Amino acid sequence: MLSFAGKLVLAPMVRAGELPTRILAIRNGADLVWGPEIIDKKLIQCKRHVNEKLGCVDYLVDGTTSPVFRTCPQIEKGKIVFQIGTSTPSLAIQAALTVIQDVDGIDINAGCPKHFSIHSGMGAALLRTPDKLCEILCELVEKVGRPYGKTISVKIRLLDNREDTLQLINRLCQTGISHLTVHCRTTPMRNREQPIRGYIKEIYEVCQTNGVTLIINGGIKSRSHFQEIQRDLELPKEIGGMMADCAEQNPTVFLDSPIEWFDVVKQYVRIANDYDNNLGNTKYMISRIVPGKSKFYQFFARCKTFQEIEHVLGLLGPKGDPLGDPLPFIENCRQQEKLAKQRTNELKSKQRQAEKRQSLEQEGVQESKKIKT
Repeated sequence: MLSFAGKLVLAPMVRAGELPTRILAIRNGADLVWGPEIIDKKLIQCKRHVNEKLGCVDYLVDGTTSPVFRTCPQIEKGKIVFQIGTSTPSLAIQAALTVIQDVDGIDINAGCPKHFSIHSGMGAALLRTPDKLCEILCELVEKVGRPYGKTISVKIRLLDNREDTLQLINRLCQTGISHLTVHCRTTPMRNREQPIRGYIKEIYEVCQTNGVTLIINGGIKSRSHFQEIQRDLELPKEIGGMMADCAEQNPTVFLDSPIEWFDVVKQYVRIANDYDNNLGNTKYMISRIVPGKSKFYQFFARCKTFQEIEHVLGLLGPKGDPLGDPLPFIENCRQQEKLAKQRTNELKSKQRQAEKRQSLEQEGVQESKKIKT
């Protein structure tokens, strides 16, 4: 089973937590990585496919080519936790069993306050239905975790007060889970607000009593910042840290000295190309890594193909300065794209006209036959 104690890990992040980001984080010091939350009903539609070309395992819905989940066992084995969005024990079990052979742990999202997570009683909505949440966890421990020797965990937010939070955590720890992640903010709080860390030690004591490891999330900016939090709060070294926003902007923040953005984006694009990452997702991550004030933010935004991204990347200097102007190349690509579209439309128009003439000729032949008869 996975060991979570004292680990510094990549948070589950929709869009940002796809394979290239996870690989980049692992290569730059992340102890464990969470995949993005995937809803149970979506996951149970998937079938497992071995992607021999990429050395990956893909989970695909029939009739589609873009994977719902992709993992690279050679790199992620022993480090990947899969997060499920669910509010139904039976669906949670089905979803977990779908991917269990390719992940090292199953995590339940009971902390995200965004609409895509809380609809149908999932995400942070589960904090209002603790009986259901505990039932889901108990079922997963009994029917997935123990039979397959994999960890079952849950990620929550703080409740409105210390007493209610500790009471809930005590109940969760008694379900048999191996690990708990606590986002140190309440559900209404936003990421710009200062996390509540005043009773982390008490949370840890409840977890320790039940043999459950603890990781804290919220406002951790880097490895050095986490170490500073540990010192200031005198936290036991067994408490780990989870990074989200800062790791989305720079997946190398797990290093003692993170890499600058202009080198990070080069590493990221190389991995995205190697693992055939979706273009839209690649552009999204580039937009998170490249500072908005940089000229390259707009250069990358105008790209519509990996070829254009590679061209822009080739003009990115060693300090983030432009070595040339990529816009003529991009504009030429736009012109070529426009001409190709025009040629395609012309061919389609000629084809339609030919089909129309053929149809009229056939109608004429049939009418002639009728007149003769």
